[in-house]
Amino acid sequence: MLNKKTLLLSSALILGLAGCSTGGGDKTSSSSNKGDVTLNIFQGKVEFKTQFEDLAKKYEEEHPDVSIKVQTVGGGNDYAGTLKTKLASGEEPTIFTVSGQTDIDQYRDRLSDLKDTKAADLAVEGALDNVKQGDEIVGLPVNLEGYGIIYNKKIFKDAGIDPASIKSMEDLKKAAETLDSQKDKLKLDAVFALAAKEKWVQGNHAANVFVGDDFKYDPKATYEAKDVPLKNSAAFKEYIDLQNKYSAQPVINLDYSQQVEELFSTGRVAMIQQGNWVYPTVEQMDPELAEKGIGIIPIPLNGEAKMPVGVPSYYVVNKKADEKQQKAARDFLDWMYTSDTGKEAVLSEFKFIPAYEEYDSSKIADPLSKEIYKYTQDGNTTTWVFQNFPLDWSDMFGAEVQKYLAGKSSWDDLVKEMQSKWSNARK
Repeated sequence: MLNKKTLLLSSALILGLAGCSTGGGDKTSSSSNKGDVTLNIFQGKVEFKTQFEDLAKKYEEEHPDVSIKVQTVGGGNDYAGTLKTKLASGEEPTIFTVSGQTDIDQYRDRLSDLKDTKAADLAVEGALDNVKQGDEIVGLPVNLEGYGIIYNKKIFKDAGIDPASIKSMEDLKKAAETLDSQKDKLKLDAVFALAAKEKWVQGNHAANVFVGDDFKYDPKATYEAKDVPLKNSAAFKEYIDLQNKYSAQPVINLDYSQQVEELFSTGRVAMIQQGNWVYPTVEQMDPELAEKGIGIIPIPLNGEAKMPVGVPSYYVVNKKADEKQQKAARDFLDWMYTSDTGKEAVLSEFKFIPAYEEYDSSKIADPLSKEIYKYTQDGNTTTWVFQNFPLDWSDMFGAEVQKYLAGKSSWDDLVKEMQSKWSNARK
């Protein structure tokens, strides 16, 4: 297990170990169970890979007629591209994940109707909106997630910063300047760790905040939009520039593992843009920091600070699997989200914010998820619309941000390029 101590001992060891911890991977976990039915599950959440595999083993113990093989590809690896390759080669998973209407359109002929599952009946309000296709429900939400700016509470306190006071970009800038002026005292390498190597950090999540406002954070309006105004492009540039100015460098080589494990979990930076999914990683590195030392605030825009909360992905059952496999897949998903064993794992092991009713919300495991859940209860959230950007647009946006940060293009060029790519994709 990686932890804070190992990282402090050897920077060389850090990079080697980090690359094989949360960096994703393309490995299939299979049990020795020789059931009558085999479920091949392909999923992209590296953060709970081990916990998911452990739950699959419990299911096999209770259902000896079923064997489960889990393949996880994510983190720094390309889930979408790998899925396309698998399907093109005739390697059809029984269960895989989609993230929005663009994915649904792409794989519609493979998505079976899940409206008769127990889990579909118990999904929280709005959680199935993206997967309703006429009378069919073609996916089950994996969980709810939220993201923003995660900060180190002790560093903020020592610097005299009240995180609740950060309501605007100007407030965030002042906080960054205050932290930067006290770097030596606070033992910081930098204020931020901007993981620009990860195109999804800017292309999905940051873009959702600044581009989603063009469509009032309406997934359907986003999906149907022929053009993208990018009316908040100046604010987006200000946000990127602020992080870059006060970030550990070089940002275009900084990946998720380095951002979360090497820099934030060791207290070498004060802030990162990420979501509640980082909690298990921080907990592995420094359990005390994870439990008591981190908080999350929204990315401010136009004087407002709302937390983006959404369903990151949906489990789907492949219609091309045989009937026996499809039934076993529906049974497994129902068991995972509605049985006592499954619900305990969802809350305590996966550390999810559940997307289903009949869960005890007081048992939400980690402080980041609890804070995000409170934002949902207060109605102080926006939805996720980036899944309904044109196909590959988020990835291209992340690549354009990389070019901008590398000094190979201007922000104006980035805006024109991304407006053109959107319009061409929606012709």
